Amino acid sequence: MTAAAGVRRLAGVGPKLAERLADLGIVSIGDVLLHQPNRYEDRSRITPVAELWQGSPALAVVRVEGAEIRQGRRRSLLVTTSDGAARLWLRLFHFGPDQQARLAPGTWLRLYGEPRSGAYGMEMVHPEIQVVDSEAAGYDIVARLVPVYPTVSGVSQNRLRDLVGQALSLLEQPGFWLESLPADLTGPAVSMSANQALRRIHDPPIDSDVAALAEGRDPACQRLAFEELLGHQLSLRSRRRQIRADRAPAMGQPGRGLAPLFDGLGFSPTGAQRRVIGEILADMAGRSPMLRLVQGDVGSGKTVVAAAALLTAVDNAWQGAFMAPTELLAEQHHAALSRWLEPLGMPVWLITGKRKKDDTLLAEIASGTPGVVVGTHALFQEALEFGALGLAVIDEQHRFGVDQRLALRNKAKNGGATTAHQLIMTATPIPRTLAMSAYADLDTSVIDELPPGRTPITTVAIPNTRRDEVVSRIGDAVAEGRQVYWVCTLIETSDKLEAQAAEAAAEALSEALDGVHVSLVHGRMKANDKARAMNAFKAGSIDVLVATTVIEVGVDVPNASLMIIENAERLGLAQLHQLRGRVGRGSTASHCVLLYQGPLSDTARSRLTALRKTSDGFAIARADLELRGPGEVLGTRQTGAQEFRIADLVRDADLAEAALAVADDVLAYHPREAELLIERWTSAAAAYARV
Repeated sequence: MTAAAGVRRLAGVGPKLAERLADLGIVSIGDVLLHQPNRYEDRSRITPVAELWQGSPALAVVRVEGAEIRQGRRRSLLVTTSDGAARLWLRLFHFGPDQQARLAPGTWLRLYGEPRSGAYGMEMVHPEIQVVDSEAAGYDIVARLVPVYPTVSGVSQNRLRDLVGQALSLLEQPGFWLESLPADLTGPAVSMSANQALRRIHDPPIDSDVAALAEGRDPACQRLAFEELLGHQLSLRSRRRQIRADRAPAMGQPGRGLAPLFDGLGFSPTGAQRRVIGEILADMAGRSPMLRLVQGDVGSGKTVVAAAALLTAVDNAWQGAFMAPTELLAEQHHAALSRWLEPLGMPVWLITGKRKKDDTLLAEIASGTPGVVVGTHALFQEALEFGALGLAVIDEQHRFGVDQRLALRNKAKNGGATTAHQLIMTATPIPRTLAMSAYADLDTSVIDELPPGRTPITTVAIPNTRRDEVVSRIGDAVAEGRQVYWVCTLIETSDKLEAQAAEAAAEALSEALDGVHVSLVHGRMKANDKARAMNAFKAGSIDVLVATTVIEVGVDVPNASLMIIENAERLGLAQLHQLRGRVGRGSTASHCVLLYQGPLSDTARSRLTALRKTSDGFAIARADLELRGPGEVLGTRQTGAQEFRIADLVRDADLAEAALAVADDVLAYHPREAELLIERWTSAAAAYARV
C-alpha cells in the first residue's frame, strides 16, 4: 500500500466518514498525514480539581457521583463528579442512551477540557472523556503533546487522531512514503527526512516549542513547507514547458511600425511602456507561445501596451482577442481600441453576453479576417470560432481562472499554429513571493512608471457619523468646477441590492445638494444606459456619479478629483486601491474619502491605515497579502494556486525563493523526483496540465 491509497483503506472509515473527510481535503491516506494540527495541548500532568482555573484547559481524573437530565433553555445532561477533594460538574448538550450508560455512578474518568464557572461550581462543557478501569489507571498517563486538528461536523478529534495513528504506523512500511527530494539538495529546510518531519508534527517530543509547531516555524514544518513549495513550482514549470512546446505564429515587426499608433494617441508613451512593449514584441516574434504577465499600477497605461501587441498581431495577418471581466469594462476597452486602431484601417469588434447574436460578424471572425475581438466571457461561447487567433489578451487576470484563460488560448485553430500567444494584464500588483508561486508559468513585465502630470491623492478615513460634512464637501468641490464619484458597497455581492443602495444614495445626494447634477451607474442597468451615463460624466454634464464597484477599473475622467467610498471597511485593500485610482488623473489635487461604519475590526483598521499611508500599489499588495493571505489576494481560485496545506507565502518567503532557485535543476536532472513531488502536492493541477 502507498500513501496515494484511498482513505477508506483505514480501519473505521466508511462511506459517510469518507465524505466528511473529503470536506477537509482528506481523500487519500497521504492526505491524513498532511492534515496539519493547528495547536497542541500539554497533557503531561493531572491537575487536582481544586486547582483548576477558569479558561485554562487541563487534564483531570474524577469519579462519577451521579447524572441527571436538566430541562433548561437547552436540554442537557449534568454529571456530578469528584476527585475525592473537590467536585467538578460536566455538562453535555449532545448525548444519547449509550453515553448516559457509560457515565454510571462509580465510573472513573480521565477528562480534558476547559473549566468555567457554572451554576453549582466549576464545570466543563463537553470535555474529552475517557473511561478508565480505576483511579490508578486514570493517573497512569504518558506525558505527551496532543495535536488538535482542523475538523468539520461529524469528525471528532479522537477519530482524526486514530486515523493519523494508523497512517503513522504505515510509514514503517517500505515504499509507503517515498522520499521525494533529490539527495543532493542541501540547506536548513532539508535537515530531516519527510518521514521524520511527519512524525514530529503529529507526535512531537514533550519538550518541543509548541508555539513554533503551531505557527509553522518548527524545522519539521519548514521541511514539509519547502517540499510543498517546490512541488507547486515544479507543477507550474512543467505546465509552462508543455505549453511552450506547442507552435505559435511568429510575428515580425509590422511593416509600418508602431509610430502611427503612437502618433494617434495624443500623448507619448512612457519609457516603461516602451520597454514592456519591446519585451512583448520580442516574445511574439518567436515560434514558442508567449506567456507574459504585465503588472502595472492603476493608471500606468496597460491598454496602450495591449494595443501595440494587437496592432502587431493584425498587421501580421492574425486576429487578436481582448477579454475583460465585465460588460462595462469591455465596452470601455472597445471604445478606446476603436479610437486608436480603426483609423489605421483595423476592425475592432465587440462581443458580450447581452449583445444580440450577429451571424454576419461571427462568420467574418470565423473566416479569419484580421481584426480585434473585444469581449467578456462571451468569447468562450461555442458559436464563436476564430479563423486565425494569434494573440489572446486577458485583462484583470485575477477575475478569471487558469482554465478560462487557457480555453481562450485554445481557440486558435488555423494557420498552422496550435496555440495563440497569451498576454495577461493586471492592475493589482502581485508581491514577488505570490507571483513566483502562482504564476511561475509566466514571464513577468512591470510598468513601473506613471504618465506625467498625475497628481498625488490625499486619502482620509472618516466615520459615517460625519456624513453631512462629507456631503457638504461635495458641494464645495462641484462649486469649484470639479466632479465627484460616490461609490456604494454592500457586505453581500448582489447586483439587485447594490443597485438599490446606489439608487437610494443618488436620491439622497440629489435632495441634499441643490443644483448639483447627480447620476447613477450600476450593474443592473442596460449597456446603453450605462454608456450614456459614463459619457455624460466624461463630458462634464454630470457633477456627481453614484456607482457600485463596476467603476473599479477602466474609467478615466481627469476632471474627477474627489471620491467617496461608502462602507470602505467592507472592501479589501486591492479593491480600495483600484477604486481610488479613478481620481488623481488630472492636474488638480485629488482626494479620496474612506467613509466607514464603526466600530472597526483590527483587520479593517489595518486596511484603512495602509491605504492612507501609501499610494504605492506594490506596497499595498504586500500589506494585502499579509492581511488576507494568497487565496484572497489572487481573487478567483486559480488552478495550480490552491491553498497550501503546510506552506505560508508570507511566513515562508525565504523557502519560496529557495524552491524557485532549484526548480529548473530538479526538472532537468531529477525527473522521477519531480514527478513524485508534483503528484504529491499538486495532483489536481498536474492532472489539469495534462489535459
